Amino acid sequence: MADDTRIPFFAEGVAAGFPSPAVGELNGTLDLNRLCIRHPAATYFVRARGDSMTGAGIDDGDILVVDRSVTVTNGTIIIASLDGEFTVKRLDMQGRKVRLLPENPAYSPIEITAASGAEFFGVVTYVIKSMHASN
Repeated sequence: MADDTRIPFFAEGVAAGFPSPAVGELNGTLDLNRLCIRHPAATYFVRARGDSMTGAGIDDGDILVVDRSVTVTNGTIIIASLDGEFTVKRLDMQGRKVRLLPENPAYSPIEITAASGAEFFGVVTYVIKSMHASN
């Protein structure tokens, strides 16, 4: 898709509950780069693998938009490296205790210690998912 492709944008919204009789009005176009990428030099995309974050709406195969310039804070979903392995988890900081929390009860929290060599590689700002299986 070229950078100048214009995608129609209906800002009024679509009812996810009871259908609205209102007719959608075109409000211009929406640039997905401007919407999803606030800091281009600090942003990257990564594909999610596995099911440890399904409770947060992150499913296997989703594309995550990650911004390294966003401050990592308690409760944010981050990309972390543990012993050279990358993972996406929710950050939980309680005093001196730091954990990476899955959003699926089938998985256990990961305790972060000085010895674990954990590094944080950005905050997940958007999740891009396909709602239609392509052939």
